[in-house]
Amino acid sequence: MTADERREELKVLLQEARTCTRCAQLASTRATVVFGAGNADADLMFVGEAPGANEDKQGLPFVGQAGRLLDQLLSEIGLSRADVFIQNTLMCRPPGNRDPQPGEIQNCSAYLLRKIELVRPQVICTLGNFATKLLRDDPTGITRLHGRPEERRIGNLDVTLYPLFHPAAALYTPAMLETLRADFAGIPELLREPEAEAEPVAELQLGLF
Repeated sequence: MTADERREELKVLLQEARTCTRCAQLASTRATVVFGAGNADADLMFVGEAPGANEDKQGLPFVGQAGRLLDQLLSEIGLSRADVFIQNTLMCRPPGNRDPQPGEIQNCSAYLLRKIELVRPQVICTLGNFATKLLRDDPTGITRLHGRPEERRIGNLDVTLYPLFHPAAALYTPAMLETLRADFAGIPELLREPEAEAEPVAELQLGLF
């Protein structure tokens, strides 16, 4: 596909997502579907957890406090939202901001994979446990994995997967914020040399949930 064709396919997928009712509870309580936003040709993609209240109202990912911190961390490495694509494992807000349920993650995973295939990022940063466990197809937690790049095959795409703490977890914990900042500092090198010091390729099956 050309870049223009991929953008058109993203638009088609967006229209499909806006009418999705695979998760009956989420479809009945959401204000809007938070599809994802940013550069449709981005080399760098972020995958978070699920929309919160602000995201549900505005239809955009990471627009609250965690989003402002994400903007700050991007700025510190010379990037902005215009350079990246941001999405979540879920496109609908769980009621009361509860954790995503396994069935909900599974229901939304096809949309997530399709967006990855259409944007074709070079590096995917998973923010927190849910995205990390899903895209690694492994239950290992973010505390053990953060800041360690590895090569993965996701759908039909070979990418560098780079697990990071979720910005929300670092908002009120200075030590975690400094860890997140240090891990972010490694992103530019991954974008220049995506295969450097990466672990062997593993193919994603999305069987964890």
